[in-house]
Amino acid sequence: MRVVRTAHIIAESKFNKFHLLVFLWCFYAIAFDGFDIALYGIGLPLMMDDFGLTTVEAGKIGSYSLIGMMIGSFVLGSLSDIIGRKKILAICMALFSLFSLFAGLAPNENVFLIMRFISALGMGGLMPAVIAIMTEYSPKKNRALTVALMYCGYSIGGILASLIGMYAMESLGWRFLYWLGIIPLLTLPFFLKQFPESLSYTVLRKQGDKIASILNKVDPNGNFQATDDFEYAAVQEQAKGFPVKKLFSNRRLVSTLAFWTAVFSCLLMIYGLNTWLPKIMQESGFGITSSLSFNLVLAIGQIGGSLLGGILVERIGHRKVLLGMFLMGALCFVSLSLTSHTLLLYGLIALGGACTGGTQNLVNPYISEFYPREIRATGLSITVGIGRIGAILAPVLIGLLLATNVAPQNAFMAFAVPSILGGIAFLFVQEKYGSFDKTTNTSQLSKVG
Repeated sequence: MRVVRTAHIIAESKFNKFHLLVFLWCFYAIAFDGFDIALYGIGLPLMMDDFGLTTVEAGKIGSYSLIGMMIGSFVLGSLSDIIGRKKILAICMALFSLFSLFAGLAPNENVFLIMRFISALGMGGLMPAVIAIMTEYSPKKNRALTVALMYCGYSIGGILASLIGMYAMESLGWRFLYWLGIIPLLTLPFFLKQFPESLSYTVLRKQGDKIASILNKVDPNGNFQATDDFEYAAVQEQAKGFPVKKLFSNRRLVSTLAFWTAVFSCLLMIYGLNTWLPKIMQESGFGITSSLSFNLVLAIGQIGGSLLGGILVERIGHRKVLLGMFLMGALCFVSLSLTSHTLLLYGLIALGGACTGGTQNLVNPYISEFYPREIRATGLSITVGIGRIGAILAPVLIGLLLATNVAPQNAFMAFAVPSILGGIAFLFVQEKYGSFDKTTNTSQLSKVG
């Protein structure tokens, strides 16, 4: 019987139509995730007027809905290793799509909060699953860049939300943005038909026909059969035990805590900026359209940081790149609080996007590759779930800071603190205890019996 090493087949494969299909669907899903997440900050100035909210009340609503994202990360993200990542992605897309529409129909802030909370469950659960499955199906040679490029969909979604907000919100209202959230639900049948299940999930359940079908698309010359042994015994042995406990076993404790700290810091900055950037710039003297243009520049910076960082990662490694980006972010936020020159502000906001959203885009595949594939989604979802605490705190903390009548731009100084903390955390990551895929010259196939 032929033994097939599935992880190595994928790692050494060449990017083809199958990889592109997985990439495009993941890009699409994360784009609408980014679109929905960006909606709150973009529509906030008009929604505050509509509902009569204070800055502190608006910050609380943002934080309460982010609790839903944290729960979604913990529960739905972890379930993806149990019921399959494809099913979780479908559930998440349905949740954030349908309830974004309902949030746009909310008659008051209390109903809006409930709808936004349920929608946030899907937003929180989608990201770990989509990154885990994109990491799993990406060839090793360009994995970091492929995952970073896919995650740029998140920023593209934010850009679309910003553009629609700039050119349509004043005439159509803030609710219109939320109504557009129904689009993913309409395309869900096509997703279910075309998207493959996670390979690690099918191997664990010994679904030989599905495994062979997937691998023949990954490597058309492989001629894989359902009767092949896809390392079933080894995978079953690796899957034994409680997945969360494995995050701390085999000397992973220090690195796991370091990842939690870094993601906490990064998400605090991301959601602080997503929620309050338009309001900060509006109170600094810019009009609604101009203030929203900073959100657009922020998203462009995230894309630039992801792509440039992904290229650098393949040359000098994840940790060195991430350390540099956190340090650069701290300097950027200090500079933002000290300048009033418009062009310089735009440049610094773009750099801030690169060093927050762009950094997180690189952190995600780093974490995903660090853990063994059988706990990959669990490791990422728990880490992001812990990090969501930073996302929850961000709207309230910045809201309270702005309520003290501090000069609006001085609020940027606060973002330098988590940037420094995140950089320090990465000094403690112990890569030697990670489970990074290492392709070798040994044969991927062997005969036994």
